[in-house]
Amino acid sequence: MGMDNYWFNAIYSVTPTILVGGIFVIIVRSIIKADSHERKARAKIEAEERKKLAARLATENRDENPS
Repeated sequence: MGMDNYWFNAIYSVTPTILVGGIFVIIVRSIIKADSHERKARAKIEAEERKKLAARLATENRDENPS
């Protein structure tokens, strides 16, 4: 009876820490994943903007310097 109570108390004492740790890991993982997706989206937008700028500059240069 003494050992059963000991193990119950041990598990009961550790469970909240494990649960809070698990929730923390899930939250941090989702933050990191969201940041990764945000960086990919931002890189895509910046690449599109660079492409538009290059096209506009090429058009302006062609208009200013006809061959």
